[in-house]
Amino acid sequence: MPGSPALPAAERDGLMYDPCDKAAKGGALLAFDEAVARALRLARRIEGTETLALGDAAGRVLAGPVFSPVPLPPFDNSAMDGYAVRLADLAGEGPWRLATAQRIAAGDASGGVLPARRAARIFTGAPVPDGADAVVMQEETSVEGATVVIARRPRIGENIRRAGEDLAEGGAILDGGAVVGAREAGALAAAGAAEVTVRRRLRVAFFSTGSELRQPGEALGPGQIWNSNRFQLRAALALPWIEPIDLGAVADEPRLLRAALEQAAARADLVVSTGGVSVGEEDHMPRLLAEAGGTAHVMKVAMKPGKPLTVGRLGKAVYFGLPGNPVSAFVTWRLIGARVAAASAGIARHAPLVTMARAAAGEERRPGRIEFRPVRLVGGVSLAGPACEEPRIDLLKPSFSGRVALLCAADGLAVIPAEAARIDEGDLLRFLPF
Repeated sequence: MPGSPALPAAERDGLMYDPCDKAAKGGALLAFDEAVARALRLARRIEGTETLALGDAAGRVLAGPVFSPVPLPPFDNSAMDGYAVRLADLAGEGPWRLATAQRIAAGDASGGVLPARRAARIFTGAPVPDGADAVVMQEETSVEGATVVIARRPRIGENIRRAGEDLAEGGAILDGGAVVGAREAGALAAAGAAEVTVRRRLRVAFFSTGSELRQPGEALGPGQIWNSNRFQLRAALALPWIEPIDLGAVADEPRLLRAALEQAAARADLVVSTGGVSVGEEDHMPRLLAEAGGTAHVMKVAMKPGKPLTVGRLGKAVYFGLPGNPVSAFVTWRLIGARVAAASAGIARHAPLVTMARAAAGEERRPGRIEFRPVRLVGGVSLAGPACEEPRIDLLKPSFSGRVALLCAADGLAVIPAEAARIDEGDLLRFLPF
């Protein structure tokens, strides 16, 4: 069905979920939406705050609202370079000629009072003189000696930024839970906030499981691989509001794995491991979680990639047992783990950027699990182009759970509904850009 939307049964936060997934209901697999909900219910917002200089607060999470002690802007000011005028002085048919009474620049203490039948030369950001009720931009004027000639009668209030029109005095410039980015830092500075109170950083301890793992730079023996998950997680956790605790790699020895698990839970708010969560004889983590006194709330999710995902609690820590395949680990952390981390850190709004895109080609697929397929953008969408123009995406090969090179070649993930047996060229799909 070219051009028809291929959408799932339900949506939440811009992502697609399928609560009617028969495989999840009838078998051991948990529907993706339910896995997300259970994982988020485990999140407990961290306590503890610190006060930082605004210049040191980039990327941190505000602990509470920040109020402006003054209205924003704090005084009526000009939005343009031009001339401040009284509309009452522009009677009859134009053009109008007014003598220039004063010159007001940004930073001047006051605009003073505009005399009757006079205009004030004014510059952007300068205080508007009392009595003026409009600013004529200089492009609509000409100058004849000490007289300005005005070609068009402005509207009342034109090109004047009124005091408090952005924010009233005492209003909240930002609410608690906001992450201090470029926009937020600018707003805080505009409100005169030299210091802000932020939540402490979320402690995330992580380790990789597997006797086959070696660190990059080490020589590989037979059956050994370099530990990509460790460095993938290090990069994913390199955020100002996270305190990462890197516990390295742990061999597939139950005694060592349990010790690492318990040590991590004692030190961190979130514990993340990779590997050892499937059903093989060397997959020890779900059993060790139970033996350590923890509980599993999510096991085996009806998603592709990422089915062998375990989410639970051990003591005060939330535990994420990510799959060992690097693409599966990447997808499950990005779509579920990162959201739990954000909720635990007190971030008020944290949802993946989602847009719509059209499949560049069709293909058959096996239904049953919601799929997050790496895709490459085909062509581009101009910001000046038609508003209805959607990007086109090329679905990369479906057998990809261990193919890190394929993941790096992708521009994002397409969300394919669990029930879809075919994707046709032109079908609309949710697209999560990287």
